[in-house]
Amino acid sequence: MGDNNVNLPPGFRFYPTDEELVVHFLHRKASLLPCHPDVIPDLEVYPYDPWELDGRALAEGNQWYYYSRRTQNRVTGNGYWKPTGIEEPVVSSTSNKRVGMKKYFVFHVGEAPAAGIKTNWIMQEYRLSDSSSSTRSSKRKSQPKIVSIHIFIHNQEAHQT
Repeated sequence: MGDNNVNLPPGFRFYPTDEELVVHFLHRKASLLPCHPDVIPDLEVYPYDPWELDGRALAEGNQWYYYSRRTQNRVTGNGYWKPTGIEEPVVSSTSNKRVGMKKYFVFHVGEAPAAGIKTNWIMQEYRLSDSSSSTRSSKRKSQPKIVSIHIFIHNQEAHQT
């Protein structure tokens, strides 16, 4: 059910690297360029609890991928996404330059900030780095700041940073 909106060939697997997510998907999306194949849907993710996301996008194992607007309010109907660790750079393998940033969040059931119970749901948020957004034309400069890619992962192990 997760890939019902995408017509992909048999055996297709979607396991992009951090660099591929930023350069080949997020950068193109922020620049209003087409992505082929179009496998990552747009979804305002924060009204949804993570267990409600299954079936709304292409899934690979226990991961779901979405484009969404970045927001400071990461609250859902039953909980909130709490940041964990520090923001990590996504570096180009060819130029060794930073092309984006990656941040981890863990879902907590309950009310923020102290009353929540930590779950095994992890979200990775990717965004373009400020330096990569300035390389585009001025009419598109503001677009990269509002778009991000979110990967939701349901793990039995908690992410350690």
